[in-house]
Amino acid sequence: MKITSESFKPGAQIPEPFALCRRVGDEHAKSHVAMAENQSPQLSWSGLPAGTRSLVLICHDSDAPTRPDDVNKEGRSVPASLPRADFTHWVLVDLAADTGSLAAGAFSSAVTPRGKPGPEGPRGTRQGLNSYTQWFEGDNDMSGRYFGYDGPCPPWNDELVHHYHFTLYALDVARCPVDGVFTREQVLEAIKGHVLGQASTTGTYTLNPKLG
Repeated sequence: MKITSESFKPGAQIPEPFALCRRVGDEHAKSHVAMAENQSPQLSWSGLPAGTRSLVLICHDSDAPTRPDDVNKEGRSVPASLPRADFTHWVLVDLAADTGSLAAGAFSSAVTPRGKPGPEGPRGTRQGLNSYTQWFEGDNDMSGRYFGYDGPCPPWNDELVHHYHFTLYALDVARCPVDGVFTREQVLEAIKGHVLGQASTTGTYTLNPKLG
């Protein structure tokens, strides 16, 4: 079982069109970032196990800071040594086993302030909440429930390049056993015992001009 993308190379930086935020100006600019195109990337897969009845696709950042003290603060940086946690960018379930690929922009093509609709998604799928739901809490311009894909926007002063893992799970059931509004953690718990195989591809992203 294998998953690949035409939008980014494994281990390489994800291009700006597939990110939530892009870099602006230099490290001394007043505004360090701006909203990007936020397209969902192209993905293809092959070699699904026999008996696969549906697919689950999850994207998460494994390098989210565990403390907000220095995040996006002028004159400070988020140390690379800081313990890290997962940040969910996409939870997609009930994807038909015969789909084969997703076109770039098929599930997201712009930033949507104040949340994105769900859980119903394109092609008969359902989409869970991503972590921007929590990240934008208290922001009058952006707060809301964010379903589906929203791309990378790591702290612009993070000393660590972030890694974004796109993982495809082949299930032996036609419908993922979650109901209502759901999260990545709930999906991972629900599919235990139903996973026939899985595959991942990983891209990176940084907004820190010191990191390239």
